[in-house]
Amino acid sequence: MAANEAVSLGYGGVSLVRRACGLSRKAIAKGIGEIQGRSRPLVGRVRRPGAGRKPITQSDPHLVQTLEGLIDAQTRGDPESALRWICKSTRSIARELDQQKHPISHMKVAQILHDLDYSLQSNRKTEEGADHPDRDAQFRHINAAVKKCLNQSSPVISVDTKKKELVGNYDNAGRQWLAAKQPRKVQGHDFPSPAVPRAYPYGIYDIGRNAGFVNVGTDHDTGAFAVASIRGWWRMEGRRIYPHAQTILITADGGGSNGWRLRLWKFELQKFADQTGLYISVCHFPPGTSKWNKIEHRLFSFISSNWRGEPLRDYETVVKLIAKTTTAKGLKVTCRLDRRKYLTGREISKAQMEHLNLERNKFHGEWNYVIKPKAKIS
Repeated sequence: MAANEAVSLGYGGVSLVRRACGLSRKAIAKGIGEIQGRSRPLVGRVRRPGAGRKPITQSDPHLVQTLEGLIDAQTRGDPESALRWICKSTRSIARELDQQKHPISHMKVAQILHDLDYSLQSNRKTEEGADHPDRDAQFRHINAAVKKCLNQSSPVISVDTKKKELVGNYDNAGRQWLAAKQPRKVQGHDFPSPAVPRAYPYGIYDIGRNAGFVNVGTDHDTGAFAVASIRGWWRMEGRRIYPHAQTILITADGGGSNGWRLRLWKFELQKFADQTGLYISVCHFPPGTSKWNKIEHRLFSFISSNWRGEPLRDYETVVKLIAKTTTAKGLKVTCRLDRRKYLTGREISKAQMEHLNLERNKFHGEWNYVIKPKAKIS
């Protein structure tokens, strides 16, 4: 507008407009040049292409290389690195770059990291230890054994102990729909003394029927408790559902109260076989593969989802919440409370182990074996 007025005034118009509006003669002359077509007007821009400050990555060509060096995996692992514990903070990275003569803002650090395809990521739980060389072969063996038993209408159960739970007014992970600003009040810490009761839910998942049975112990998670839970499932449900069964196939983890190294587990299974006359076939998952056990994602995950955000104030609450667990695919769960005492530290001697009627499979006999009732020794 100023340039247009200067042109209309003729000779001396630039000086008059400059004194009237305060614009410099250079700015007015540039506007006159655009009116007269000597320069192309800018459309959608304030500056002409190439104007303004250069990007910091051009004015400081070593910046990106220095930044990548700070967040490199080897640098993070170096105990002498200044960013060993603070490498995820853009402000700390900017501060460190400034000390290395590369002044930059934390916002620009974040922008450069995104341009380099970096992003903030949390850890993902996938690795559970070194993979056993026969891991996949053991999976195939378990799959074949399960299919064979299911085709014969024999019971196939997946067993494990769920994480022990504190019984009392303690925080339970998860959220529930409640009236606004009226959260349940629980204990401010969850580091109770040994006197505080615990719940030990031992689960039996019937793979063929999509049904669960949970025995909630109150004492200790031992091999005897694990087998007592299986015995309880058989007496309450198994023998009624499978009246003609001669074999039970058990798939279990490699450790814990039903681990393949635990002598007490096998000793108690022999007693169970003798009492019922059943052949107890056991297949253990290889080390580091407990997440593949069916009970983990077919039963325990739904129990955790069902009682999320609910303080487990007493054993009755634990049993009721487990028993009410259902899924869209028809999962039904039976739960009972087991107040019996299970001694810890029980040792089974080598002589006692030699009396077991245990037949090892040719393929990894330590993981795959059958315990036969002594009255049916062939």
